[in-house]
Amino acid sequence: MIVNEQQLAEQNRKSMSSYLAPSVRNIQPSGIRKFFDLVSGNKDIITLGVGEPDFVTPWHVREACVYSLERGFTGYTSNAGMPELREAIAEYLNDSFHVAYDPADEMIVTVGGSEAIDLALRALIVPGDEILIPEPCYISYSPITSLGGGVPVGIETKAENQFKLTAESLEAKITPKSKILILCYPSNPTGAIMTYEDWLPIAEVVEKHDLIVISDEIYAELTYEGKHVSFAQVPGMKDRTILVSGFSKAFAMTGWRMGYVCAHSDLIAAMLKIHQYTVMCAPAMGQVAALEALRNGMGEKDRMVESYNQRRRLIVKGLCDVGLDCHEPQGAFYAFPSIKRTGLTSEDFAQRLLTEAKVAAVPGTAFGSGGEGFIRCSYATSISQLNEALERIGKFMEKLI
Repeated sequence: MIVNEQQLAEQNRKSMSSYLAPSVRNIQPSGIRKFFDLVSGNKDIITLGVGEPDFVTPWHVREACVYSLERGFTGYTSNAGMPELREAIAEYLNDSFHVAYDPADEMIVTVGGSEAIDLALRALIVPGDEILIPEPCYISYSPITSLGGGVPVGIETKAENQFKLTAESLEAKITPKSKILILCYPSNPTGAIMTYEDWLPIAEVVEKHDLIVISDEIYAELTYEGKHVSFAQVPGMKDRTILVSGFSKAFAMTGWRMGYVCAHSDLIAAMLKIHQYTVMCAPAMGQVAALEALRNGMGEKDRMVESYNQRRRLIVKGLCDVGLDCHEPQGAFYAFPSIKRTGLTSEDFAQRLLTEAKVAAVPGTAFGSGGEGFIRCSYATSISQLNEALERIGKFMEKLI
């Protein structure tokens, strides 16, 4: 029988998929990227979607990178990162958030905060371990957990509690297999924060059940009411905490992929083994840029944060005015309004908002089942775009209610 090229190609596709590891085959594509592939290249659509600053990396940071290239600084650095960068990060964390780490053996400069989270999970998970994840949450936590052989266990947080994690909800999900608690405050996607008083009962549960905490603090600088409180600040929690952060959000350096992880030296030594065999080191020129951002970029950082704060107030008021209940996010750069009064699912609402109003927002279900009934709107875009988006959403809501 003659098999044409199209049939042969189809057979090859089927046979190749059989080689994939089940843990990879079963992972669903990113709910954010899947949705925003639909809007790519459409100039009529206002995007309130991907969590990326609309600012360009400050010029002096880019210039430092360019100058390093001109000088031929293109080789490997230490696996853990340039010593002077680690020292600057340690100084910054101590000055800004009152957590002290030894840059020599309690820190690794990573390829974004995402690599840091992956390193931490791979270093800790024994297949079957349960990983506790407050939801709605950043989309990567559960897939990375599954890839490492762990079992993600969602913990619902609620709008009436401002999406804060409570000791009661945490305790209710703990079993003898529970090992790690992943935290993300300020939160993506809800904008929730945790205060020192909020952390104290959580710390008691962590201590009681001998948990390790991975604290993703990539939005720490984007805290609008008071100062960010790291979980590592709570007495007795520093050695139990793996602190993850980076330069993407507050310093407008998403594409540079510069992050870091800080923890007890025993944990860092384990993560460093994985890091050195997979990526060797973070890009040298990116490390130069990150060092410049820490040394001379605080003014720009503060101005960007103030701009986000202005937009935060604008979008929350605007969403409430058009009939969407929205708790006040006190961190990050996302609003997470409820669309429950429309009777639509998050997916249906976002799809119709896109096609009928030409506004792209992310369905809340992209961030876990607890996100049903909500959409995520990033306000890291211009005020003029936000005003136009709110006007379009208002007209769209008039047709629904």
